[in-house]
Amino acid sequence: MHNHAVWMEQPERGSVILMGILVRIALHAGRRATRILLFPICLYFLLFSPTALKAVRTYLTRVTRRRPNVFQLFHHFFVFATTQLDRVYFLNGQSDLFDIRVHGEKELLDLLRLGQGCFLMGAHLGSFEVLRIRGFQQSGIHVSTLMFKEHAHKINSILHMINPEAPYEIIASGRIDSMFKVREQVDRGCCVGILADRALNDNATIRLPFLGATADFPIGPFRLATMLERPLVFMVGLFRGGNRYDIYFEQIAGEKTNKETAEQAMVAYVQRLEHYCRLAPNNWFNFYEFWGPDNKPDKNH
Repeated sequence: MHNHAVWMEQPERGSVILMGILVRIALHAGRRATRILLFPICLYFLLFSPTALKAVRTYLTRVTRRRPNVFQLFHHFFVFATTQLDRVYFLNGQSDLFDIRVHGEKELLDLLRLGQGCFLMGAHLGSFEVLRIRGFQQSGIHVSTLMFKEHAHKINSILHMINPEAPYEIIASGRIDSMFKVREQVDRGCCVGILADRALNDNATIRLPFLGATADFPIGPFRLATMLERPLVFMVGLFRGGNRYDIYFEQIAGEKTNKETAEQAMVAYVQRLEHYCRLAPNNWFNFYEFWGPDNKPDKNH
């Protein structure tokens, strides 16, 4: 099976278990006390999730250029668990618990003032919730998320239990009306957020250099932006330790796009993704073999 199809076959076990436990405790015990409970949870995944452990070891070896020890592997799971815990507080309207710094906000707002909407291209790097709550809401930016709704149904139902009023507008991909809904949003001057680092099949990917090897990235999100002729903005919300998050917005393509510029935007996306992986290595949350067995070393790395 193609490596990018694998993630669709794996249950979102980590997120469902973590959120199921944390939601019940986090809002009553508080963040500091609940973080203590993350230690046994992370130890469990370290000991009993060989696929995730192998994927984290491969990634950390690539991004840091050295083989991680057991403490570094544990820390990676702990950062993931912390961001899952913090989702509870963000969705519950408690963003004031955090030190959140936004970079590139003015440029994004200037772009949106033109009234044309844009695509926000993210990844499974850091926290999307911090982007949604601080990066979008407090700036008055309306964002819909295009995602595989069926796969995330259990997680979203838990998040809905936290706060039924939380702004979690999802456009399900792969449906007949998906493109219409996306077009409607950007025509209103709104943003459509896409986590653009995972694909469904071989036909929808392009193999690009990433962290010293080549990996498959989905071309679909970039073709969508091409068809609708909208700007593309890279987005990421990085957990930086303690209670600090750094949000970054960077425009990677203008609205005048075609097939060639879409591929150029895709290359720019992967380059920025690599940059932020190196900036905050433990924020990578793809727990499957991302590069696959047939990756080819990149001579430039």
